[in-house]
Amino acid sequence: MTVTSWQAAPLTPTLGESDVHVWRAPLTISRELLQSFAATFATDEQSRAARFHFERHRNQFTAARGWLRAIIARYLNTRPDALNFSYSKYGKPSLEDQNTLQLRFNVAHSGNFALYAFVLDRNIGVDIELINSEFASETVAMRFFSANEVAALATFPTSKQLHAFFDCWTRKEAFIKAQGMGLSLPLDQFEVSLNHDQPALLRTNWDLAEAAQWSLINIDVALDYAAALAVPAGEYRVLYFHVDESALHRLRHPCV
Repeated sequence: MTVTSWQAAPLTPTLGESDVHVWRAPLTISRELLQSFAATFATDEQSRAARFHFERHRNQFTAARGWLRAIIARYLNTRPDALNFSYSKYGKPSLEDQNTLQLRFNVAHSGNFALYAFVLDRNIGVDIELINSEFASETVAMRFFSANEVAALATFPTSKQLHAFFDCWTRKEAFIKAQGMGLSLPLDQFEVSLNHDQPALLRTNWDLAEAAQWSLINIDVALDYAAALAVPAGEYRVLYFHVDESALHRLRHPCV
């Protein structure tokens, strides 16, 4: 069984050409930190936060976005409030004004955790889901999974079907996020493995050679969570960092 080894957040993260960094951060944080994060937001982020009807959802968005700014600021040696984001037509964010460092990233959050994946000059996708038996129904599987994935799910013992469902779901979501096309790329038009210890893109309907061009990596976040990372195929050093409120001072720029 694969085990993800989480390290303490580095003071100065260095991302090499063959590195992938995955950060895990909590979404339940103090009101003081929420206010500090919100103060770094651009106008559009403030507007998005204000549109949430429930305070819990607004706080989760603020925490997730605040951690993103705090972490990226360390890579670029700048202030969190100095970052500018642009968005693709599918809503995928990217950085502006990076100079020569082509930092690519992807973000996902669910339950009490956010995941942030970073790589240089490559596409990347990450997904995390809190395992929820009410969501993992046969109806959902038949709507979003391929026929072969639905059949594979049925071969699992009943006690393991729930986790197999979310292994499949997060791998598919990570892949379409790496593609940068969101749900405009139908989930039933490609297939992934469901085995927890053998993540893989098996095939796509549009290109028989595409499966060999991607790697899917399982991420062990915490009990009752499933998560996956999608990157172009290659030899990578994947490092996993955990950051929380007690370690935030290690991420802060001296000018903040």
